[in-house]
Amino acid sequence: MDYKYIEQLIERYWACETSLEEERILHAFFSQKEVPDGLEKYRALFAAGQAEAVPARLSAGFEDRILGMVEGRQPRHARVVAFRQRLMPLFRAVAVVAIILTIGNVANVSLQRQQPGGDINYASYKDTFSDPKVAYDKMENALELVSEGISQAQSADTAAVKAGADANDSSAAE
Repeated sequence: MDYKYIEQLIERYWACETSLEEERILHAFFSQKEVPDGLEKYRALFAAGQAEAVPARLSAGFEDRILGMVEGRQPRHARVVAFRQRLMPLFRAVAVVAIILTIGNVANVSLQRQQPGGDINYASYKDTFSDPKVAYDKMENALELVSEGISQAQSADTAAVKAGADANDSSAAE
């Protein structure tokens, strides 16, 4: 006997494409006493569905017991929560952040006041050189050193930019 239709239904069942009527056909087929050997492995799947199809029945006094339990309790009413009460956790979080920021700012200001050397006292200022020519030469030497350092950094930056541009040009040519 040819069981192509049943095999097609099983394939459609695994693909979740069967209708309820087609699943009933599969259940009816596998509830028979004789099933081909090739389809025997599916019997437990579809025969189990028939056993589960029997509806469960409640005991005779079940409904009375449930109603008795429900009637004995006072009904609960929904609690009305004001908008302000909903936002109270947010207000608390904002207050904590404000306190932390205030303490941080106070600590920062107090630490800045304790650091010496921020202001120059021009009344106690003294020149270190008595000869202006010596002071001028020392300043000129210091500025030359700064100028050389800037020039070296600028040339190094220019070389790095040029090398990067050459690398980009060679990679673009490839």
